[in-house]
Amino acid sequence: MTNIRLTKEFKFEMAHALKGYDGPCRSIHGHSYELTITVKGVPVSDSTSVKLGMVMDFGELKKIVRSCVIDEFDHALVLNRASAEEFLPMTAEALSNTILVDYQPTSENLLIDFASRIKPLLPMGITLHSMRLRETVTSYAEWFAEDNV
Repeated sequence: MTNIRLTKEFKFEMAHALKGYDGPCRSIHGHSYELTITVKGVPVSDSTSVKLGMVMDFGELKKIVRSCVIDEFDHALVLNRASAEEFLPMTAEALSNTILVDYQPTSENLLIDFASRIKPLLPMGITLHSMRLRETVTSYAEWFAEDNV
């Protein structure tokens, strides 16, 4: 049996601020993120299955990632819960799509969060292999399962 990797790409817009950071990212700012998800598994060999030859239906992977990551984080403001009070003077309407997290919302920590959301939703026999979160055209962070055993 041969393992095959499938990759699906996603794009979303998100704002964040980095509490205590010593650069311009300490202020609220946004990015056009590109998230790449790679899963690994063995193609279905059951000739009676409608998924014959597939590791996983790309549509199913899209549905999983959209439901637990994209739909929540797209066009949201993500703040470390510990820094939320700095931004509370903003109107309730301005903060209506704010996500408070218990971590610094860097690309690295977002990947750790995304992995914990995606892994339990994958079908049996399919594993999360890697993820890449591109924050700018020249900067990205990567997560690999083999580095996190």
